[in-house]
Amino acid sequence: MRPRITSERPGRAPGGRPVARHGWPAALAVVLAASIAMLAVAAAGLWAAGTADLPKGAFGPVVLATVVTAVGGTVDLSGNAGDLARTNAGLTVVPLSVTLVGALVAGGGFLRPLRHRAVAGAGELAGWAARIAVLWLLALTGLASGARHTFAVDVGSGVLSALTDALDAAPRAGFTTDVPRTAGFGLLWLAGMLLLALLVSRGAPLPGRLLRFQASVRPAAYAMVVLVLAYVALALVIALVAMVTRGHARQTLAVILLGLPNLAWPALTLGLGATWKGRVDGPFGLPVPKVLAEVLRTPDVSTLNLRTISAHDGRWWWLAGVAAVLLAAAAFLMAARSPARIRARQHALHLAVALALTMLTLCLTCRVSAHYGLSLLGIGDLGGNLSGELLLEPVLWPAVGLGVLWGLVAGFLGALLARPVPRRGEPAA
Repeated sequence: MRPRITSERPGRAPGGRPVARHGWPAALAVVLAASIAMLAVAAAGLWAAGTADLPKGAFGPVVLATVVTAVGGTVDLSGNAGDLARTNAGLTVVPLSVTLVGALVAGGGFLRPLRHRAVAGAGELAGWAARIAVLWLLALTGLASGARHTFAVDVGSGVLSALTDALDAAPRAGFTTDVPRTAGFGLLWLAGMLLLALLVSRGAPLPGRLLRFQASVRPAAYAMVVLVLAYVALALVIALVAMVTRGHARQTLAVILLGLPNLAWPALTLGLGATWKGRVDGPFGLPVPKVLAEVLRTPDVSTLNLRTISAHDGRWWWLAGVAAVLLAAAAFLMAARSPARIRARQHALHLAVALALTMLTLCLTCRVSAHYGLSLLGIGDLGGNLSGELLLEPVLWPAVGLGVLWGLVAGFLGALLARPVPRRGEPAA
């Protein structure tokens, strides 16, 4: 008989071990833990970035807006400067450190009641996920409703200040949240994260009809998660060393708590040969190494890849070496976790698909776009510190194609390296 959990009374897993409940209280605990963890990381990162000094109680709404954008929510920037002037602004960036913390906490909470199970019914898994989704929707709606504020823009002193005063055109900028869109994208983020958690965990149960897919999907998914987390861990070590040796501890802490994966994951794509397009203009800046800032701060859109970076500093070819070594290790891990019956060419195909999807996801989530400008009497951006542009976009489909090629080679190599390792489906030597 298939083991079964109900939310009304605890059951028993094989071996007599009690099975955890996964009813509404457990779902509430998952949502609260994820929300509190994300709010704490966002607040600490924004404090380190200096936003605690924002006027008129803006810190709280900014923290809420950061969490909202971390799960795919939509924050709209707006501005006005009286009847004769206007401000315009746009921002697209995901604080991926906050996203990663929320995914790890929520994913772990989702899997916890499912431990010690071999098989679970589709209805049972859907019901457990649905409880979390309903409570998550309520939490996200509350967060999004509070993520709104308006700021006065300081134009300094001199002629511009006098002109804005005379025209009653003091600029103001603010942000609001599109609650319906935020709820929709937030639910999509949750669904993707819970699905990935099921795919990655070897011990999580699957419906009986899907068990035949776990040998091909789970090892590859696990290897890709390990790969991207390894890049974050490596970036964390580099950031901590820089904090100790070069100072700027508070700024570095802000990068760690808000955007460490925003730096680590593009480095993975660059190491595999991907190309990004970018530009930095005006008061904006990216918390990136100096050589990357030099490549991006040009009059026109710049090309960012291994060739252009190494033209400024040849040592940056190490990105390719790190990518090759870590990808080979991930391929070996995938093969070692797979049944012995999987052939080398199948490993190559599995890793090619997984790495292509990973490259696509990283390129889409690591994009950055920001613009701010002030115009008076219909005249365009006034420049100076009142306008600027920041852009970092991937050349998407070539990057995905590179993921396929690298995956084919690394998957085949990983299968060869894992041949001496005893695996499921064959006796130990």
